[in-house]
Amino acid sequence: MLRKTMPFSVAPLPAAIRRSLVVSLGGMLSVAPLAALAQEETINTGTTVVTATALKVDTPEVETPRAISTVSAEELETRGVNKYDETFQYRSGVVSQPYGDDNNTDWFFLRGFSAESATYQDGLRLFRTGGYFWWMNETFGVERVDLLKGPASILYGEAPPGGVINAISKRPTSEPQGTLEIEAGNQQHRQVGIDVSGPVAERDDMRYRMVGLYRDGEGELNGSEKERYYFAPSLEMDVSDDTTVTFLASVQKDEGVPTTGFFPALGTLNDSPFGQIDPETNLGQPDYDRLDQRQVGIGYELEHQINDTWEFQQNARYTHLDLELRNVYPNSFVTPPRSISRGVIDRDGEYDAFNIDNRLIARTYTDNTENTLLVGAGYQELNLNYTNRDSFRTLGDGSTFFANVDTVDLYNPDYAAFTAPDTGDPTQHDVDRRQFGIYVQDQLRVADKWVFLAGARYDSVDSSDDFSDATGSSSQGYDDEQLSLTAGAMYLGDNGISPYLSYSESFTPVAGIGPDGASYEPLEGSQLEAGVKIAPFDVDGYVTVAVFDVEEDNTLISTGAPVQEQAGERRSQGVEIEGVGYLTDDLQLTAAYTYTDARYDVSDAQQDERVPLVPFHMASAWLDYDMSSSLPGLSVGAGVRYIGETSPSPGSGINRDVPSTTLYDAMASYDINDSWTAQVNVNNITDEEYVSGCDFYCYYGASRSVIGSVKYRW
Repeated sequence: MLRKTMPFSVAPLPAAIRRSLVVSLGGMLSVAPLAALAQEETINTGTTVVTATALKVDTPEVETPRAISTVSAEELETRGVNKYDETFQYRSGVVSQPYGDDNNTDWFFLRGFSAESATYQDGLRLFRTGGYFWWMNETFGVERVDLLKGPASILYGEAPPGGVINAISKRPTSEPQGTLEIEAGNQQHRQVGIDVSGPVAERDDMRYRMVGLYRDGEGELNGSEKERYYFAPSLEMDVSDDTTVTFLASVQKDEGVPTTGFFPALGTLNDSPFGQIDPETNLGQPDYDRLDQRQVGIGYELEHQINDTWEFQQNARYTHLDLELRNVYPNSFVTPPRSISRGVIDRDGEYDAFNIDNRLIARTYTDNTENTLLVGAGYQELNLNYTNRDSFRTLGDGSTFFANVDTVDLYNPDYAAFTAPDTGDPTQHDVDRRQFGIYVQDQLRVADKWVFLAGARYDSVDSSDDFSDATGSSSQGYDDEQLSLTAGAMYLGDNGISPYLSYSESFTPVAGIGPDGASYEPLEGSQLEAGVKIAPFDVDGYVTVAVFDVEEDNTLISTGAPVQEQAGERRSQGVEIEGVGYLTDDLQLTAAYTYTDARYDVSDAQQDERVPLVPFHMASAWLDYDMSSSLPGLSVGAGVRYIGETSPSPGSGINRDVPSTTLYDAMASYDINDSWTAQVNVNNITDEEYVSGCDFYCYYGASRSVIGSVKYRW
């Protein structure tokens, strides 16, 4: 059943907002000084997103001069989201699943930039490195997911220009609660999940939560499959009236036959004399391909109120990932008349990572101001060791190894003819990466009307990749120092209309040596953003409009020399509109529109080319309707997603753009009684067969999925 709550959590509102609310209620109450109002009880309007992702301190979204999107666990449940890269399909600025539906990897583009290194959990980075050593998030274990758009190095250090995605783990609750969920659907989808929380032994100073899940099913391609085991316990303890510590852990195991969703343009985007390649065709080797990944994370969060002004917060986490991957893949060019050659990915290895972030927060008040000072220091370390037996790889002496495994018919692949390849001695990689940063940020609220933000961060980053095999040994790496800045201003209108302007920076280190013999400089990003946030106090909803201009310097381009030169630039300009609100007491609308013009320099001869896989236009709308007034217990929802035309990679030989597509989704939920709920979700109702995008390869989008579920709550 649809519940009339906005899809975000609400925390205590700062004094200025609470004061504005009091005034807006009719002006019948005297307005106290800010210092006094800061001690009042929380006023919950249901219209203010409170998040710590954007500024690392709890701040209402309507007071943050940056574009933010938040998706709650309730919304994920309503839309039947089981894959992390489906989270933001109804939000602006995000290209979800640009490489199609991948059963073993989550893919995002943010504001025209890849988000491979943009994933965080509970404010700490999740490493996705070494090509295939990617930490995977489970949506069943998150309370909400925040998206901070644009550069974020001021708070997070090394980060891409497009933004960061931060998943907030489910936490213990003070009241006992539990959920048992069973799902089944097409493509042999099966899932059982349990979520139990409450006080420990009826104590009021200790709380627990245990989240567990089992899921399996087939992928989009013939013979592909995935199985997942997930368990996430947590414990929260009140050490004293001023100190709370929360322990968070997770164990996850993924195994199965991975997706090899790479297709040539001929037979997918372009016409072929042999017809269209079936989207279910597996051009890999199902009886050879396999994925076995295990990941473990354990950490804690500490909050200590030092006095009335100062608070100390600390987050720390250790993660371990172990991977075995075998995957046969096709190349992008057809061998006449209808065959394609194949290569193999062969990776075994593991990594250990450690993150810690320390923050001192000071809140001070005068009759006319409220100031929040944040001083922090963070450290992260990664140690990755793996073997590489890929059929295309760099050897220890720096030379390139390449070998085709075999060829396969695009329309009738013969898996029986396959022989496991011998790609020679493995190349051993030892990767070490460390980053230390200190930062300061200040938020100043003046006269209940203005919010000013300024911050700076210094980072020291070093990394090395030592690799060796029978041919010799080599090393690549970087050792950089970087200063990142941010600033912003916002006007808080009495009518809930708040315009803002902000500037932010990012950096991403690059391993390797340029043609001049010097190490590459970090990729440097900067963004200028202007927008307005609309959250009227008498309306249950909000709208955000943002105009952005993101530039990345030191982009690597090809000059014809053996190594690339840092002489390029990447730019992304656009407009985002996003809103969530109730049209009536029973009807809620979530809507978004994005215009993105993303371009980059490919080579000296190819300047200002469109970035592949990023559409100019995207739009979406989702309606939830609570029908309880006429049909008690029934809720329905429906959505539409428009994905505009995209361009292939320059030099790919693909001579046409990928056409736009429109997809439709729906759900129905029925509360059988206070404990039992039945629900059905259908995505891509019309089973639209479409190409989601092309770079050098082309990728089919997800087919229709139908999933039914039964939930028991207590």
